[in-house]
Amino acid sequence: MTENTIVTAISKTTGENDTDIVLAYFLQAKSIVLNRAYPFDETKTDIPDRYIGNVIEIASYLLNKRGAEGETAHSENGISRTYGAASIPDDMLNRIIPVVGVL
Repeated sequence: MTENTIVTAISKTTGENDTDIVLAYFLQAKSIVLNRAYPFDETKTDIPDRYIGNVIEIASYLLNKRGAEGETAHSENGISRTYGAASIPDDMLNRIIPVVGVL
C-alpha cells in the first residue's frame, strides 16, 4: 500500500480533508509504529504490511483527539472524556511486536 493510499484512508476515516494535516499525522503514526517495531534499528523506513492498519488507526486516533491533547476529564451534555498520560493507548501499541536480535 502506498503512502498516498494510506493518507487517503486516514482522511476518509477521520473526515479531515486537509492533506497536509493528514500527512503530518500519518508521519507521526508511522514513526511511532517503526520505533515500536524496530526499537534498535533506526534504518528501517518502510512500514511492514501487517502494521499498515495500526498506522491508520493511530493517525486517526491522534487526529480525532486534536485540540484535547492530554485532557484528563471533560463532561458536556452527557458526553464524558478522560485521557491518560500516554499519547497512544497501550492496547494500540501492544499489537506491534518489536523485532530484536542477539548480540
